[in-house]
Amino acid sequence: MSRIEKALERAAQLKMVEGSGKSVLPDVTGTGLECLLEVEPLEVNNPMLLSSGETSAAVNEEYNRLRSLIVKLSKGDAFRNALLVTSTVSDEGKTLTALNLSIALAREYDHTVLLVDSDLRRPSVHRYLGIQPEVGLIQCLRGEASLSSALIKTGIGKLVVLPAGGTVNDPVDILSSNRMKEIVHELKNRYPDRFVIFDSPPALSFADAQVLANIVDGTIFVVREGVVNGKQLQKTLDYFNNNNLLGVVFNDADIPASEMYSYY
Repeated sequence: MSRIEKALERAAQLKMVEGSGKSVLPDVTGTGLECLLEVEPLEVNNPMLLSSGETSAAVNEEYNRLRSLIVKLSKGDAFRNALLVTSTVSDEGKTLTALNLSIALAREYDHTVLLVDSDLRRPSVHRYLGIQPEVGLIQCLRGEASLSSALIKTGIGKLVVLPAGGTVNDPVDILSSNRMKEIVHELKNRYPDRFVIFDSPPALSFADAQVLANIVDGTIFVVREGVVNGKQLQKTLDYFNNNNLLGVVFNDADIPASEMYSYY
């Protein structure tokens, strides 16, 4: 069978995402068909996501600024492309930040982005995107599925998602396994020009984020105004002192009108 025939055969293996009615193409990297395949964008109606078209110009601009900072911070002697997004406690907007940062990066021509839902306690990336994947990170860690079969091309810019694939009772054990280290290494090196963003559980109550911080290139910390106090924040940030903390995203902040420029 010729290379083109093999590529066409792979392209024909469309995978229907249960309940969404959308066709998701398998990974075709290296087949020569990347430029020929188009994925219908997911219909994302959540107004909190940049891809919905309902976010304000001010919000879009802030995520564009965050994107620029991340691109700058990730450059150096080596491209630090594997980044963790976490927070102190829940409901601070870490998953929305991970999603919108990924979308902002993916919409820029030069960057392909893989968003990994590594919150195996309460995964939510798939809910925000309105998809119901059959397999994900958990199945890849257990050897029940290949990475290629679990990746979902969203059609939102160059955004690809690796969903969690469910929940587990022992997330720290599975995330600290050698297999998880191998997957992170494979994703980093399989696509050396691709950003790989990991969403994780909050860091104050669970050790998951600390485990992941040890095997990625940098950590982005999300702080929502009025949710945590200074003592809680400092205690949590101390966990990441030796894990290349890139910076803090101050989320849902109340900005005085006098400090804004032509925005409400």
